[in-house]
Amino acid sequence: MGIRFSGGSLRRAQRLFLSGLFLSAAWFSWSGAVHAAPIAVRVGTTNVSSDIGFFIADKKGYFRDEGLTVAFTTFNSAAKMVAPLGVGQLDVGGGTVAAGLYNAVGRGINVKVVADKGSIQPGYGFSALMVRKDLVDSGRYKSFKDLKGMTVAIGSAGTGTASALNEALKKGGLKYSDVNVVELGFPEHLFAFTNKAVDASITNEPTVTKAVKNNVAVRIAGNDVIYPGQQTAVVLYSGEFIKNQPEAAQKFMRAYLKGVRDYNDALKDGRIAGKNADEILSILTEYTAIKDKELYRAIIPQATDPDGRLNLASLKKDLDFFREQKLISGNATVDQVVDNSFADLAMRDLGPYRPDK
Repeated sequence: MGIRFSGGSLRRAQRLFLSGLFLSAAWFSWSGAVHAAPIAVRVGTTNVSSDIGFFIADKKGYFRDEGLTVAFTTFNSAAKMVAPLGVGQLDVGGGTVAAGLYNAVGRGINVKVVADKGSIQPGYGFSALMVRKDLVDSGRYKSFKDLKGMTVAIGSAGTGTASALNEALKKGGLKYSDVNVVELGFPEHLFAFTNKAVDASITNEPTVTKAVKNNVAVRIAGNDVIYPGQQTAVVLYSGEFIKNQPEAAQKFMRAYLKGVRDYNDALKDGRIAGKNADEILSILTEYTAIKDKELYRAIIPQATDPDGRLNLASLKKDLDFFREQKLISGNATVDQVVDNSFADLAMRDLGPYRPDK
């Protein structure tokens, strides 16, 4: 014989049953959210010190906290990242804003500059004008005007180092055509000075410090004197990442800026010498090819804006120089290339940077 319920008992049983269904559905929904797979983000780096914001965010779990898992791919130069960014094989990249980027955007490749990764600020002349020591000792070089006729090394044509050289030459009343420019990777500058193959250079750290230590070149002036505020490195987003995963793109930016702020806390008096310096030096030596903490202590590091702000005036100046050099084939503009929205929203979420005293 079946069990009989009174009307009240039946209604109570139905309510309990429905409540159980609701709680079960809520549990599975919550459990699914907790255990949702992290979003994979593919990041291109050149494994240099200006990638430090990426490295800190990875090491300290800021990406993980945002529900992201990051895979790094190393490139020899930022220029080689543009094509994979353009077709969505990379989501994020980090490097310089060179003529090639503007040409790629002019051809319809959708890549955006979204945040600062490295710049030249007072006391942080990460890049510098170097002159061979024997030329300084002999009096052949005394001031910027004496660069005339010299063979000068830069990293690559159509990049910020070429534009910085142009600014140095202007200080001596000279034109870019007044020197013989050669392109060499920054580590090669050291050997070129040693072999007297070049007379001067615009060189990045740590080669600047190594050249001075080896007594083959003199650091004439940091680019904080030659070209203050120059935007030397940036964070790049692929157009597909922005369009298809805007939430992940925002989470990445928030985690990245947390890392950059930790880096800023490690800066003091033009060196990585702040209270958390040892932590940051350990991360640098873990992630980059330089394993010598003392070398990192000795070099002048790059500045990186803790709110991700870009120096648009510097980008426009460099683009004008690239056009003068006839290196730009299209009509791409700085405004067309830059998207500040992700950094702006991340700063709103995090609040403006306040140094950790």
